[in-house]
Amino acid sequence: MSAVLVTGPAVEPVSLDEAKAHLRVDQADEDLLINSLITAARLHLEVETRQAFITQTWSIVLDRWPEARQLMLSIRPVQTVNSVTVLDNNDIATVVDPALYLVDVQSTPPRLVLRSAQGWPRTGRAAGGIDINLTAGFGDAPGDVPQSLRQAILLSVAHWYERRESVVFGSAPVAVPQSVSALLQPYRSVHL
Repeated sequence: MSAVLVTGPAVEPVSLDEAKAHLRVDQADEDLLINSLITAARLHLEVETRQAFITQTWSIVLDRWPEARQLMLSIRPVQTVNSVTVLDNNDIATVVDPALYLVDVQSTPPRLVLRSAQGWPRTGRAAGGIDINLTAGFGDAPGDVPQSLRQAILLSVAHWYERRESVVFGSAPVAVPQSVSALLQPYRSVHL
């Protein structure tokens, strides 16, 4: 299973002005750097939590259906599954009827569940024959993202802004401050 970003978020969960206020930076000289740190922090924290913060579109590509009647989706929170498409040996796409499956966005992880006993539709391709297009994220606006995740972005930006090298000789390397890890804890996936 691979996940491919189709459309990224329209805005970041934290604005440049919010980050500059947090950093206590008044001048515009560092705006480009701060903007890039905001994006890098969001991407890093989305990977850490396996979540999309601001609304974005993803394509989950599978080689084959699972044996079970349910398919766990690797990205959350899922707002909607836009389409499920299967490809045959000639790369002709067929959209799967949404009446065939139920989208369960309440479970963690979210999942597609077969409604009937007939099984998943056949695909003829040996690789990448199933494409699930979905919209994920907490919402369209920065305020839709939980405040603790927005705070984790601000703390990461501040950490990277003040420490621009990956390792400082004479001190222990710190990739992410413990305060950021603590803020992320409720959003991490636990696998048993």
